[in-house]
Amino acid sequence: MEDMFKKFFYTGVGIASLTAEKLQEVVDELIGKGKVSKEEGKKIVDDFKEKVDVRKEEIENKIKDLAGNLTESLNIPKFVSKDEFDALISRIEALEAKMGADEAEETEKKSTTAEKKNTKKS
Repeated sequence: MEDMFKKFFYTGVGIASLTAEKLQEVVDELIGKGKVSKEEGKKIVDDFKEKVDVRKEEIENKIKDLAGNLTESLNIPKFVSKDEFDALISRIEALEAKMGADEAEETEKKSTTAEKKNTKKS
């Protein structure tokens, strides 16, 4: 699901990038014909890129909110980062090791208790 949102987002970024390139070509053409100065052309392109960057952030935030709302409404667990996942694995391994040590200790106690009972009976 998150992958779908990323593809959608990056498609939008790609379209904006192509639009910026096309705008640059048109501005270069206008500069070549003397219809706008280099400074005006640069300002047009820079303003466009700035607006695209602002919109990109807005859209990215909306997509993140939408993904969060969608996963919450569908009762899908939160996505975890690789670092969070690795930390959980480490905690599980530590707990398993502790449980294994506790079980071995418990088995040893039972064995010792059984041996003591057998020795008393003899």
